[in-house]
Amino acid sequence: MPPRASTNARGLLLSLGAIALVGGSLAGGWWLGQHSRAPHGNGSQAAVERQAEQLQQRVADGTASEAEQQRLVQLLLVLNQQEEATALLEQLADQQPKRWQLRLLLAELHRNNNNRSAAERELRQLLNLSPDRIEALQLMTLLQLEQGRGTEAQAQLKAQIEKASKPAVQPSVLPLGLLLGDLQQRMGQTAAASATYSKLSTDFPRDPRPLLALALLRQEQGDTKAAQESLAQARSRQPGSKDSRLDRVAASWGINSLRQAKPSTTGPATKEPSPATTGPESEPRSTP
Repeated sequence: MPPRASTNARGLLLSLGAIALVGGSLAGGWWLGQHSRAPHGNGSQAAVERQAEQLQQRVADGTASEAEQQRLVQLLLVLNQQEEATALLEQLADQQPKRWQLRLLLAELHRNNNNRSAAERELRQLLNLSPDRIEALQLMTLLQLEQGRGTEAQAQLKAQIEKASKPAVQPSVLPLGLLLGDLQQRMGQTAAASATYSKLSTDFPRDPRPLLALALLRQEQGDTKAAQESLAQARSRQPGSKDSRLDRVAASWGINSLRQAKPSTTGPATKEPSPATTGPESEPRSTP
């Protein structure tokens, strides 16, 4: 089933940067976007072109450093010379196999050029080395969804979650579960997504991300009251935090007293902290 269009509520959260807090979403083109922005201080396009030509000459001479080669990739993307950028990225990814970001960028570039088979090939190389690499899983899941293989993607994610939950829930379950919930939403399985987020909220009682994802889902369903309750619960997991993203989301929903709002007594039961969260803003960990 093809991805459904994002609603205004979802777009709002994305624009506010809350998705960085949620993590594990099916956001396509993120890595490519980070590398295709015009570098600061480049001046005119002519200056960018001159710099690219100089770096291309250094690459041809074999005198370009790794930093210069990566800079050239960025400039080629800025100049929309995607074939040249792809060729150079393939070379760099082969030369530096431990730099997984290069292969991820190469996969995104292939997808951007509608070469999904090549993109999937690059991602499988990454996942063979690190099955829990969430950035690669995000893009792989998106590729599968775009090709009508959402059920296959779901089965793979559920298998990984089950494996990482025995004998005890591992930290990797959180980003995997958030990704599964987003996939279920995209496939119109809102009840399943809600159950996924609720279970994550119970398994990771100190982390606000499952509750933020649940708030987003409920807002999309038009249940503003339930969305506000989930958002308040998420905020209660960040006492004293300087991260204002949840407050900004709340303000956009007309909630002026989020810091004073009390979580619903029907929310997830509190239990001992999972080893997955060492603090309210800890990032999901994945196997190097």
